Amino acid sequence: MGNQIGKTKDVGFQFGIRRTIHVSTEKVWDFLFSSNGLKIWLGKLMNELELKKEFETEEGITAFVRVFKPNSHIRLNWKLKTWKNMTTVQIRVIGNETKTTIAIHQEKLLNLHQRNEMKEYWGGVIEKLTNKIAGK
Repeated sequence: MGNQIGKTKDVGFQFGIRRTIHVSTEKVWDFLFSSNGLKIWLGKLMNELELKKEFETEEGITAFVRVFKPNSHIRLNWKLKTWKNMTTVQIRVIGNETKTTIAIHQEKLLNLHQRNEMKEYWGGVIEKLTNKIAGK
């Protein structure tokens, strides 16, 4: 069979989504890490979000913060409660004072099923985030 959508040579399956809104990068970043923003893209935290520390959400997501660069990006080891495998999720904000792109990328997904599951998940997340930040 030929190449499968989202299949990489080295990191299994991957998925990425991006959305641009007319808001400053700083405002987008601040919202992402506010309690309201975190609930949208991560869930309700059961412990603090700290660099090089594992944490869990009430929704059953387990994660570990690998990289945290303010106003730029966060990279996490990330897994859903029902999964056996750990994936890598990166959320990046790219822009300036007038417009910002939110880019979400996930790799090390096991298969097309997980990729499709995350396509739906992150699609909903980015829609909620951009609507909230843009004040819709």
